[in-house]
Amino acid sequence: MALTAAFGSALLLGGAFIFQALDYSPCTMCIWQRYPHVIAIVAGLALLAGAPLVISVPVGVASTATTSAIGVFHTGVENGWWEGPSSCTGSGVDLSSMAIADLLPGASNEPSNLVMCDEVVWQFLTLSMASWNALLSALLAALWFHAWITNARAMRPGRAQITAADGS
Repeated sequence: MALTAAFGSALLLGGAFIFQALDYSPCTMCIWQRYPHVIAIVAGLALLAGAPLVISVPVGVASTATTSAIGVFHTGVENGWWEGPSSCTGSGVDLSSMAIADLLPGASNEPSNLVMCDEVVWQFLTLSMASWNALLSALLAALWFHAWITNARAMRPGRAQITAADGS
């Protein structure tokens, strides 16, 4: 279960990069959702390398639950249920963090690639990328949690510990 969940995080992260390659630039909150997936992938790789389940699995649970929670928050921002960070919502203008050159027209020869966190740029079945990440990451957190419970039961006296090779 744990390795399946880690592979699921790898697929979601890979999907995010594919969307980015297809010119769907990520907003700040989209980037925030990627970091916990990296941690879950590392936890899965640690299991493959022989790390104890008692350490790697809780890390997997926490990281996938975190990215799911960020996805829920991002979905709320996109739907106007609550406010998001001022740096990537509304007008997106946070003058306190801008340099003088940023305020001058034509100061940069590069096109602006500002992506707002409160705008949905892609949907499938009326759910945004953030919503899909929240749902699928919650499922991955459940898989990690199932592996954790299975391992805890196996650790009871008189039972052998389940290893990553056993498919947990």
